[in-house]
Amino acid sequence: MEPQQGSYRLIALVVASTFFMALLDGVIINTALPQMAASFGVRPVELSIGVTVYMLTVAMFMPLSGWAADRFGARRIFLLAILVFTLASLGCASASNLSQFALARAIQGIGGGMMIPIGRLIVLGHARKSELLQATALITWPALFAPVIGPVIGGFITEYASWRWNFLLNIPLGAIGMTLVALVVPGQAGKRERVLDVRGFLLTALALGMLLFGLELSAHARQNWQVPLALIAAGLACGTLAVRHLRRATNPLLNLSPFGVQTFAAASLMAGTYIQVAIAATPYLLPLLFQLVFGLNAFEAGSFLFIYFAGNLLMKTVTTPVLRRFGFRTVLSCNGTLVGLSIACCALLARDAGYAFIAAVLFFAGATRSMQFTAINTIAYADINAAQRSSASTLAAMMQQIGMLVGVALATLLLNGSSWLRAAGQVGPEDFRAAFMILGVMAMIASLRFLKLPMDAGAEITGRAGS
Repeated sequence: MEPQQGSYRLIALVVASTFFMALLDGVIINTALPQMAASFGVRPVELSIGVTVYMLTVAMFMPLSGWAADRFGARRIFLLAILVFTLASLGCASASNLSQFALARAIQGIGGGMMIPIGRLIVLGHARKSELLQATALITWPALFAPVIGPVIGGFITEYASWRWNFLLNIPLGAIGMTLVALVVPGQAGKRERVLDVRGFLLTALALGMLLFGLELSAHARQNWQVPLALIAAGLACGTLAVRHLRRATNPLLNLSPFGVQTFAAASLMAGTYIQVAIAATPYLLPLLFQLVFGLNAFEAGSFLFIYFAGNLLMKTVTTPVLRRFGFRTVLSCNGTLVGLSIACCALLARDAGYAFIAAVLFFAGATRSMQFTAINTIAYADINAAQRSSASTLAAMMQQIGMLVGVALATLLLNGSSWLRAAGQVGPEDFRAAFMILGVMAMIASLRFLKLPMDAGAEITGRAGS
């Protein structure tokens, strides 16, 4: 059934609010780790399991989301995912030791892993092709803003209340989100005949779990690289087996045909992934630069990122007109080059550079990042048909999760590698300059691959068809 015109806006806003809760939760606790360690009587480094286990369960259960939405109905599973996430947040807040906290975070990750791809699927199902650009712009803002403002909010709550409130806040937010979803999102019958591809799920979950855990370990490895490299190799091997199975299975867990669509492949597998890696690495490196090199405290460093946030926010108002005026191919290639340039410009940031210059670079980086992120996430679905939507939404969410983690791992590797080459005992400004320059060049080179898209790519979305 054709979606009613304009029906997507309220649905997209409701879905975006739940996305924000889930994505914020993934980064908000980073500044609270020392206080949490003190509560549990462990060393702060041991709390990394709370971050890692959440990340792993999110990735491992994402592939299941498309099947569950098809089998039982997208709204029903979306509500269940929010409920699981909310109750697990209560478990995190009430945990009295590290084991209880890790278990609650694992369950929370299951909810988060199901929530994001299914929410995106719901919005896609209620937006026409001509409305896809505005709908995507609405549901991508949480992914842009949460990593930037999460550490600031988490630091403030931890400093002036308690780290437990970082999780308790999810209780009313989750309740409100479930109520809004129940009221706004239309129900849809599931396909009871859809059988679960158990082998496909196990292979995909193992591949993602080992690959992402290996990348996470590699970001913190010093001398012992055997374990992370072994996990990455095992993850790639399982991934190869998973792809072979999914291509041959009669009723696969994931339909891989979206990767055969040029626009989806460009956005989710090729150039888009490389640029998203660079985009994800930047808000990770900037707070470290401000604290380790500039000597700012966590709150002051987070406050600088609000300028980055402002660039994201302002660009939202002009992204749609720009894409309609110039088209996806031109914007993705030209703005992608500007994304790389803005990241490379971060190499020029220094304590004595002047506030106005620092603010200009951060604003520029945030603005170009916002437009590229929205354009990539929109063009991905330009040529996806209704039968491919479920798998395309899951595949895109999986690739985004991988891109985010690879970005952080690569940034850490660049910092450590540069300091090792200098034979320095600790990371210095030269290492940040090297990391920003390499990431910037990578983004610029990747953006040129968008020139392979046809001039009219996504024309139906932008309204440029026949122009």
